[in-house]
Amino acid sequence: MMRLSRDVAGPCLAPGGSVIAVGAFDGLHRGHQVLLAQVRQRAHALGLTPVAVSFEPLPRAHFSREPVPRLSSVREKLLGFAAAGMAHTLLLRFNQALTGMPAEDFIRRVLVERLAARELWVGADFRFGHKRGGDVAMLERLGPECGFATHVMPPVLLADERVSATRVRRLLGEGSFAAAADLLGRPFAIEGKVEHGNQLGRTLGYPTANIHLGRRVSPVHGIFAVRVGLGESECSWPGVASLGVRPTVNQVSEPLLEVHLFDFDGDLYGQRMAVEFVGKLRDEMKFDGLDALKAQMDHDARSAREILGMNPVLIRA
Repeated sequence: MMRLSRDVAGPCLAPGGSVIAVGAFDGLHRGHQVLLAQVRQRAHALGLTPVAVSFEPLPRAHFSREPVPRLSSVREKLLGFAAAGMAHTLLLRFNQALTGMPAEDFIRRVLVERLAARELWVGADFRFGHKRGGDVAMLERLGPECGFATHVMPPVLLADERVSATRVRRLLGEGSFAAAADLLGRPFAIEGKVEHGNQLGRTLGYPTANIHLGRRVSPVHGIFAVRVGLGESECSWPGVASLGVRPTVNQVSEPLLEVHLFDFDGDLYGQRMAVEFVGKLRDEMKFDGLDALKAQMDHDARSAREILGMNPVLIRA
């Protein structure tokens, strides 16, 4: 079982030495997966502890004045580290104390004292410490005296372009879900616990399971054909989903993911659900009353069923 720690200070987490991957790791795309696999393999070969070091909130979100979309929740990221074979994750709080720490202090306090680093694996553009003063050159200079070697992971290319979280976000924003899935190594999905809503969808013939995103900013917004997984099951149940603020009626201040599962009869409240995005139908819009909204929902349901390859005979009249 993977262990999780949050603080810079504390006892050494890997007394026997560690091999470390450092990064934001948003989305855990194919590039991240290659890096983590390398760390796991090296740790196994050397008899050391494989460790992931990451940050929450994401560094780019901490410094940005605008909301920053993210590809994975904290929970999803931690599950990804565990699946990749990391024995320990140091998920540092990215706050003023950390951003004010000199780069050399980060090396000595975090990498050496906290983790007993023997090998460090990073991307070529990795920067750290106060005013981003630390870089690969500093790690390579100080590593020998601190007892660790620094390795730069070459970029992973797909279609002659570097796999990156920025590229994935762009593709998702364009509705290019298949292309984004190629970079992620899996379809893009949002998961969460189903919560009670105001049951407006039920009155319109489309009962929905609602997932509140909280402070998470989604890279996608609009109406979508989706596949849903309940609990630990694969995303296979077909549906149609809305992710937005419901501008026509009962508008909400934070985006809400509402999912209607086709031909489903059951109670989903309190269950954990994963929603896989298959195709975008349209942007969210405001309608002139519930009749117009209901007509559009009928059209969206037909379109979603077609995208998902469902029998058109099952389309509601």
